[in-house]
Formats: sequence, C-alpha cells, structure tokens
Amino acid sequence: MDQESIVYGCIKDLPMAPELDLRKRRMVNRTRLLELPRSFDEDSPFLCADMFSLPGVDLFTGSYHTQVIHFGASYRAVEYEWELWMQKFENLLRKMYWVSATVHLETELSGKHTFLWEAPANGCHTPDSGNMRMKCEWEREAAFIK
Repeated sequence: MDQESIVYGCIKDLPMAPELDLRKRRMVNRTRLLELPRSFDEDSPFLCADMFSLPGVDLFTGSYHTQVIHFGASYRAVEYEWELWMQKFENLLRKMYWVSATVHLETELSGKHTFLWEAPANGCHTPDSGNMRMKCEWEREAAFIK
C-alpha cells in the first residue's frame, strides 16, 4: 500500500478597512484561488482550486469579520516533494491578502508537522509585499524504549 499524506489548513484575513476595501480584498483572494487549475494535473500536482473553500465576500456568505479560506487534500507521499509544495503555496500567499496561514501535514512515516505564516508587525500581508516568515512545529508519536 502507498504512503498517504494529508495536507489541510486555513488562510485568514482580518481586515481593518472600510466596507469597499473589505470587498476588494476578499475578491482579490477569491480571484487568486480561481486562477488555480480546477483539479490536480501534470502541470499542477500540488495545488488546485477544488481543494480550497471559496467563502463569499460579505457577512451573509461566511465572512462576518474574518475571511477564512479552508483547504485540504490527500496525496501520495507528498513529503518527498514538500519543498515544491511549499514553494507553490508561498507563491499563492504572495498574491493574496492575509494575516495568518496554517498548514498541517500528516504523514505515516514522519509524523505531523504544522507550518505557520504570520503577517509582519504591520498586521497584514498585501499582494507582492515582500518576504514572508514561516515557523514549523513537529509532532511525532514514538514508543518509549527502556
């Protein structure tokens, strides 16, 4: 049986802006997700539009104050190509508005990893605004050896 990897998480945007700016930010994020290939293919084996939720742009469609974009997918041993997956995800984040992004990677062999991106001190990442920092936590269950 092949090794399965599960990747899931969310991207959050918490704008402190007038209503028109909120709608613009949410539409930009929605557009960036819709620009992804609809499903996985040879050109895009890591990210696709179908793996992301597409919340609406107002409080009646799931974005009361914080826009929360959920995502998730099952892969065949993606940890062996994790650097490429991360590059694709960070390229997407570079084009979006957000305050935080969290990715959980669950693997059969190397445990669980959590990757967290937080916006710089000014509180919000804007499209093409520069460097991003990420931190990683690793959790692994193992038997205690006496």
